[in-house]
Amino acid sequence: MNSSPATATGQNQELGHQEPPFSSTPVEELLRLVAKAARAHQLYLPNNPIYRGAIDSLRAGFVALWKETDEVTLVIAETEVQWFGVPVTKDTSKSTDNLAWLFYKDGVRELTIAQGFEENEVVAFLEMIQRARKANADEDDLVTMLWEADFTFLKYRYVDVLSDGSGDALSDGRDVAPVTAEQVHEAAHQPVETTRASSIIDMADFDATLYFLDEREIDYLQAEIAREYKEDLRVKVASSLLDIFEAQADPKIREEVLADLQTAMVYLLTAGQYRGAARILREAALAAQRATSLTPDHKDQLARLADRLSTPEVLTQLIQTLDATTEPPSREELGDLFDQLRPSALSTICQWIGRIRSEQIRQPLATAAGRLASLYTNELVRVIQDPDREISDEAIRISGIVKAQAAVPALSRILNDPDAARRLASAQALSEIGSAGAMQALERVLEDRDRDARLTAARALTARTHRPALARFDAIVKGRALRDADPTEKMAFFEGFGALCGDAGISHLSTLLNGRSFLGRREDPEIRACAAMALGRIGTPKAIEALQKSAGERDVIVRNAVGRALRSGPAAGVSS
Repeated sequence: MNSSPATATGQNQELGHQEPPFSSTPVEELLRLVAKAARAHQLYLPNNPIYRGAIDSLRAGFVALWKETDEVTLVIAETEVQWFGVPVTKDTSKSTDNLAWLFYKDGVRELTIAQGFEENEVVAFLEMIQRARKANADEDDLVTMLWEADFTFLKYRYVDVLSDGSGDALSDGRDVAPVTAEQVHEAAHQPVETTRASSIIDMADFDATLYFLDEREIDYLQAEIAREYKEDLRVKVASSLLDIFEAQADPKIREEVLADLQTAMVYLLTAGQYRGAARILREAALAAQRATSLTPDHKDQLARLADRLSTPEVLTQLIQTLDATTEPPSREELGDLFDQLRPSALSTICQWIGRIRSEQIRQPLATAAGRLASLYTNELVRVIQDPDREISDEAIRISGIVKAQAAVPALSRILNDPDAARRLASAQALSEIGSAGAMQALERVLEDRDRDARLTAARALTARTHRPALARFDAIVKGRALRDADPTEKMAFFEGFGALCGDAGISHLSTLLNGRSFLGRREDPEIRACAAMALGRIGTPKAIEALQKSAGERDVIVRNAVGRALRSGPAAGVSS
């Protein structure tokens, strides 16, 4: 196949006019199997049965063809493959799924496949097809891939689609005719009027090429243009001002720059350029560290750029504006801005976070509040003690979320508040903090006047296995007041007692579950059921023995509780 372009053209014409030496059916079937194997190669791994089956079928298609000939030459048209002028593919679409178009668009015009290709090179050929289908404008085309593959049993001919697109002259990618001295001399002495100056651009040259810009490149250019127009120049101006501030040590110049920066910040916030405003605040903080010969007053003015954003007046106005807008900024943009807030903003955030209607604004604001509360615990403690109940309640909730151990003393004082809701909120925050100091404060809540607060404390102390609380649990379980409580509270306290008492509490619990009074009466079924669950929490052999005494209990409440206690927790392993 290493023939000159002229010979190749003659062969193509010859193939187009000769009668086929045999039926085109084996060739059609072979190309159908190639397309099927190419899809399998794209979708499945080599160890997949479907992939292996497709490759085996393709090789069998070659075997059927080799019974008729030792070599097959295929001519690539725009939307079809031809063999001796006969179309042997049926897909006429201009998509990469059509193998004819896939090769044609990259300039390949002829493929000649010889016997042995199916065993040695067909997998590499399928891999090349997959790469060509996924390739972008910056990657190799099929002609380059074929040249790199250097197939032994596959020859190809192509046209240079970027030259004139005519496709009249073919090349096989191997033998390039040398340029003679006479050709160079003839080209150099062409009349001037027949050539065009290279500096003149003719748009017709671009219209004649196969490609100019593909759709992805056009989309990229449009997106970049839109981004350029969307970007606020005030951000770039402010960045330039900060560069001037660092480079110029003249105090008068720096005073002027600082005044301009304050004006730019107002404009940016008013225009809704929150990410730009955040960028300026970050760069101002860096400038305060990098600038040389910086006076304390100038450093203070740079710091006040962020401090001003955190003042109640400015931050309140900003939050109200954001909540009223119909198209709020993205959470990422707001998060970028709120990251620049100072500790003094925590009080204002606590005041407004419960009033905000938009979740898209509340979430980044809550994140900022958590960050400030974690980093500045002194400010968090101060806000917890704020006389404004709305602010204080939100600060209590945040202290539990961030597990602020420094807030435990302030939360402990709120446990004495006459408002039951505040005592409950404080108990919940302490239970989330979970430190030894928080658990110690919760011990007092076991005897609180509010039922929800007592439940919160009991469950937290049980979950943490806070053994110092055993004395209070013991007194409550053995007292009379618990008998008047609802079943949920009874169960919470008995389970807490069981989690803390160990074998020392089995005697009392067994008496409640299995004992009888002087007149032969049993305890209330709810108390007996609670005692059973407490024994299950203990889980020792003695506790299991006490439970098994009531395994056949007639009362359904007690029987169910005993069954659950034997099946769950530590008791399960012992009872089995």
